[in-house]
Amino acid sequence: MKNTIELDVENIKCSGCMNTIKGAMLKMEGVQEVSIDLESEHIHLEGNEAMDRESIVKKLASLGYPEVGNNNIIRKAVSFVSCAVGRLEKEN
Repeated sequence: MKNTIELDVENIKCSGCMNTIKGAMLKMEGVQEVSIDLESEHIHLEGNEAMDRESIVKKLASLGYPEVGNNNIIRKAVSFVSCAVGRLEKEN
């Protein structure tokens, strides 16, 4: 059975951010596909019934990409680190 999760998050600035998010999401249980719209900061996930929205939201927040309305200065700072890591991984 196909499952879909739609999320609007904050702090997605570039392809490095998107690379970090995609890599982390594809490691989450049940997640099979990830698409991200940079401009709207919208994430679309597809997977099976094992995909858990709460776990995904927590993981995104830990990377610095919280759902809209849950941002703070620490998450903004963390997102810059995640962005840099995503850029480095994309280059390799």
